[in-house]
Amino acid sequence: MSQLRLVILVSLAMLAFAGNSLLCRIALKHTSIDAASFTTMRMLSGACMLWLVVRLKSGTGSTARAGERSGGNWLSACALFVYAAGFSFAYVSMSAATGALLLFGSVQATMIGYGVFKGERMHKLQLVGFALALAGLVALMLPGLAAPTLLSSLSMLSAGVAWGIYSLRGKGVGDPTQVTAGNFMHAVPMALVLSLLMFKHQSLDGSGLGLAVLSGALASGLGYAIWYRALPAIKATHAATVQLSVPVIAALGGVVFIGEAVTVPMLLASSAILGGIALVILEKK
Repeated sequence: MSQLRLVILVSLAMLAFAGNSLLCRIALKHTSIDAASFTTMRMLSGACMLWLVVRLKSGTGSTARAGERSGGNWLSACALFVYAAGFSFAYVSMSAATGALLLFGSVQATMIGYGVFKGERMHKLQLVGFALALAGLVALMLPGLAAPTLLSSLSMLSAGVAWGIYSLRGKGVGDPTQVTAGNFMHAVPMALVLSLLMFKHQSLDGSGLGLAVLSGALASGLGYAIWYRALPAIKATHAATVQLSVPVIAALGGVVFIGEAVTVPMLLASSAILGGIALVILEKK
C-alpha cells in the first residue's frame, strides 16, 4: 500500500469515528428522534452495510459461507450494543467534544488497565501519563467545564468501557470485517428489544432517522471497514496514537456544525486526557 493511500484511508477512518459523535449529537439535539430509535437504526443500517461489504469481498457465489464465517458471538455483540446504547443516551445532553473525550478516554483506560491486569508493567512516565489522563476524565465531569449530567457521563463512560471490551475480544478472531458484520447482526435484536422497552418514549423523525442511517452505514459500517483495511499497514503504537485526533476532530466539528462552545477549562482537561494517554502509548515497548 502506498504512503499516500494509507494516509487517505486513515484520515477517512478518523473522520468517520468523529462523525459518529457529530451525527448522534445533531440528531438528538436538532431532531425529535429518541435515543433508543437512533441506536436501533444505527445498528440495523450498520449491519446491512457490513453485510454488503462482506458479500462484495467474498463474491456472490460464496455469500452463505461468508455469512456463516462472520457469525460473531453474543458476548461481543452485547458489548457492541452496550456501547451503542450508552453512546446514544449520553448524547441527549452532552456536547460532541465532551462525549468524544469521555468515550475515548474510557476506552483507552479500559484497554490499558486490562494490559496491567494481565501483567504488563508500566514505566514511571507511563504511570504519570495514566494518572494525568484519569485526572482529566474526572475534571471533565466536574461542574463548570462542559457540565454534563452525572447520568450522561456514566452512560458515556459505560459506552467506552464496553467498546474497550469489544476491542479486546476482537483481537485475533480472523477477518475483522466479517466478525464485525456478524456482531452487528447479533446486536440488532438487542436494539429492537430496547426500542420496545422504550416504546412510550418513542419519537420518530425523518431527519433523525436519516442521520442514524448515516451514522450506522457510513460512519460505522464503512468507517470500520476502511479502518480495518488500513490497520495491517500501521504499527500498533501509531494506530493508537492517531486515534488521539478523534476527540479533536469532534470538538472542531461541534464548533463548526453545531455551534458548541469550547471553554478554556475544557481545553485544559482535554490536554490532560490526550497528553496522558499519549505518554502511555508512546512509552510502551
